[in-house]
Amino acid sequence: MTRIALIHALRHSPPPIEAAFAELWPEAQLTNLLDDSLSADLAAAGALDERMTDRFLTLGRYAASLGSEAILFTCSAFGPCIEAVRADLAPLPVRSPYEAMIAEACAIGGRIGLVASFAPTLETMPADFPPGVEIEPIYVEGALLALNAGDLDRHDDLVASALKGRRFDAVALAQYSLARAAPRVAAAMDAPVLTTPGAAVRELRRALLAPG
Repeated sequence: MTRIALIHALRHSPPPIEAAFAELWPEAQLTNLLDDSLSADLAAAGALDERMTDRFLTLGRYAASLGSEAILFTCSAFGPCIEAVRADLAPLPVRSPYEAMIAEACAIGGRIGLVASFAPTLETMPADFPPGVEIEPIYVEGALLALNAGDLDRHDDLVASALKGRRFDAVALAQYSLARAAPRVAAAMDAPVLTTPGAAVRELRRALLAPG
């Protein structure tokens, strides 16, 4: 059985990635590590720093010590910290939350609507798209507050409403916490709707179970 370590910075992230594994790779053995102070501290500081990178390195090394065959981060605003973990633990497969979704979006091409409810995500993720890809960042104000308050319908409505009247070749929901809104977004858009959990599980399964 393949053991995958999942590292989260939001308490809303485990359910969508666990649901994606249950649908797409139920045989995988999952280990969840959650530190929701990471996102709170980033929001307060306003920028990533060396101390935050050190915290990620500590989490990554602990996850590796559990005998994990891969590590998947689900926290979308910490790209440079995740890259530091990838370099530190090579050749262990370490995945960012959204690299697989970016690959799927680029395969579709055209104009991509990149949706986030946590503002720092839109400060780091666009740089990970290849040059020349047309991206429109869309920040959904109030959606994360609604999710934190347990108002799931309002969360999903805010996300879908933020896309109303817009035309894209694909919509990329940048955070794991946004995946729950995918059906409502798909109903409102005439375009493929990509989620980070689904793309990540598909890519990891291919990479780890590939022959040879």
